[in-house]
Amino acid sequence: MKITRVEAIPFAIPYRKPLKFASGEVHVAEHVLVRVHTDDGVVGVAEAPPRPFTYGETQAGIIAVIEKIFAPQVVGLTLLERETMASRLGRTVGNPAAKAAIDMAVWDALGRTLDVQVTELLGGYTDRMRVSHMLGFDEPAAMVAEAQRMRDVHGITTFKVKVGRRPVSLDTAVVRALREGMGDDVELYVDGNRGWTASESAVAMKEMSDLGLLFAEELCPADDVLGRRWLVSQLDVPFIADESAVTPADVTREILAGSATAISIKTARTGFTHSQRVHHLAEGLGLEVVMGNQIDGQIGSACTVAFGASYALTSRRAGELSNFLDMSDDLLTEPLEIHDGELHIRPGAGLGIEIDPAKLDRYRQDH
Repeated sequence: MKITRVEAIPFAIPYRKPLKFASGEVHVAEHVLVRVHTDDGVVGVAEAPPRPFTYGETQAGIIAVIEKIFAPQVVGLTLLERETMASRLGRTVGNPAAKAAIDMAVWDALGRTLDVQVTELLGGYTDRMRVSHMLGFDEPAAMVAEAQRMRDVHGITTFKVKVGRRPVSLDTAVVRALREGMGDDVELYVDGNRGWTASESAVAMKEMSDLGLLFAEELCPADDVLGRRWLVSQLDVPFIADESAVTPADVTREILAGSATAISIKTARTGFTHSQRVHHLAEGLGLEVVMGNQIDGQIGSACTVAFGASYALTSRRAGELSNFLDMSDDLLTEPLEIHDGELHIRPGAGLGIEIDPAKLDRYRQDH
């Protein structure tokens, strides 16, 4: 079970169409495949999706920090020394996706070594999650058409709508069109990616007050301390802290300050080990939790559903598990499939996924 090598392999896969939201837009998935090798011949895998406009990481930066700092710190440890590993990686500030990918690849390797699913190692509550699909900026008719296609083809009935444009009526019109076009049997919630001010957010939420929204997420910056507290105090739906509440300390600060009433857990930035800590804290505080997506590919989505299915709290709501549908291809030998609005964990040890060597050779960027 001793770790002998950590690989960081850059790859790039185009999206079918650009993904647009308040904090930026993405045309190509320039991610990093992380592989952890052990002396037993086992290889665990995970994916690091850099999001420079949110966390400051780039593809080149993730590779550099893994190869030059993190790999030397974990080589020689066993797969069971995860707390030691977390402590060593924690000496370096930032780099959440790089740390998370190493952590998840270690859990995958442990599951493969023990011939046990990662979900079983974590908690084993269920074997599936309902799926929420993210709708990026577009014209109202186009966004309604995409939602209808996702419902017709994949059975998805929960949608996260990106908002945060100015004037706010651009986005409130979209959400109204979605409600009118999809009916009352779908769940809708909005995510501003910090694009509005607190006062703009209040106006927008008032305009959408009759649309039966499930949540509101990061409508305005957490740095606007008093404004955000004022906003949250007047909402009648849970306010999700996402990028403002990554660590347990962040969650504690935002909740006790009255700046959020629910949280998003993203394994792409907290791995499995730290996501467990955030989950347990949320459970103790009685918070609602949504499993979020960092525009993950299929590897990252497999990680998210593996964690989300492990606990009652994280599997209660639909998880953001479908963004890989917007990619033109992926690296897995057997692609993930969403049926009847659900994504199942993969059978088999660890994460239950395998990398297709031919696809990796086609898309890797380090030749």
